[in-house]
Amino acid sequence: MLIDDHIPSKTFLSRALTDRGFEIVGEGGSGRGALGLTRSTSPDVVLMAVGLSDSDGIRAAREIMEANPLPIVLLTSHYDGETIERAKAAGITACLIKPLREEELLPAIELAVSRFEEFMSLRKENEDLKKTLEARKIIERAKGILMKSQGLSEPQAFSLIQKKSMDMRRPMAEIAQAIILAEEIKKERAS
Repeated sequence: MLIDDHIPSKTFLSRALTDRGFEIVGEGGSGRGALGLTRSTSPDVVLMAVGLSDSDGIRAAREIMEANPLPIVLLTSHYDGETIERAKAAGITACLIKPLREEELLPAIELAVSRFEEFMSLRKENEDLKKTLEARKIIERAKGILMKSQGLSEPQAFSLIQKKSMDMRRPMAEIAQAIILAEEIKKERAS
């Protein structure tokens, strides 16, 4: 997808991408319409100019990354430190300096896609680790409840949760959460 309000630049990019076998699923010249266009076209990569007549391309890129993360190649004639820092903070994965050169196009797109895939992989890994840590906390709490209420050792409490998990074909964290809930109900009735 191309977002650039500079017609010669957009025409050059459109021709160069098509010549290299890319399909352009959407074109626009508005930062404000960029998010809607990405939603309606589902592009694999977005090439977006910084300077757009109606808004800032980096701000539009940030909106896209927050709503529907995609690899984004920034097109800019400004490569000052502030622009680069803003681009990094927005999640932009590659940059092309204007005037654009055809031989730089493919490497920039490949870099953007590769970095984006790495980012998404790390993001998923981070989410998985958070879930695992949260599950462990819940299991530890449930083990403590079982040890106290039934006089079990730590390995015995863990084995009981594990056995119930296998018998009921439910995750151990779900069994542990049920134990915690039952304990909370018991305490409420007692008070």
